[in-house]
Amino acid sequence: VFSEVAGPGRIRHAGGPGSLAFAEWDATTSARVKDLRSMLAAAGVALEEPPDIWVALWIKFLFVVPLGGLGAVARAPVGVVRSQPGTRALLTAGMGEIRDLGLARRIGFPDEIVDLTLGFVDQQPPAGQSSLQRDIAAGKPSELDAWSGAVHRIGRETGVPTPVNTFVYSTLQPQEQRARGQLSF
Repeated sequence: VFSEVAGPGRIRHAGGPGSLAFAEWDATTSARVKDLRSMLAAAGVALEEPPDIWVALWIKFLFVVPLGGLGAVARAPVGVVRSQPGTRALLTAGMGEIRDLGLARRIGFPDEIVDLTLGFVDQQPPAGQSSLQRDIAAGKPSELDAWSGAVHRIGRETGVPTPVNTFVYSTLQPQEQRARGQLSF
């Protein structure tokens, strides 16, 4: 979902297909999950019940991290990142790196997860930007360490190469450190 905080307690959906997928970590159906699903459904929110929350989380990770990071590096919205041959190739490679990390962690991705995710990217609004991209452009602290930084670290832990995501992380890190008051320039 492309969205942003519009004010206290208010989220603005900026476009694109949107739905929420959530579950308990252990795949049980708890009372709190039932209650939350009921409230969201009553509010008209599209919901998904993932059979495996870990697969759902990794699929989201595979989508948002390369797209948001490359958008921030290129300073370009989704429509530009997905349509330029060079950035699309980097996007595809970055998604492949996360697929490989997930497989190393025994995540049960669908066989064509990168192609499926690229198809989903192609459905997004051309002017869309991730929260990471907007925060970095505005000089605010972002999710860089939790996104591209996590890919870099998991790659090092598992021995899976992550050159695209490591490049994104390393390239944006000075701006992130500046936003957090850890570096001045």
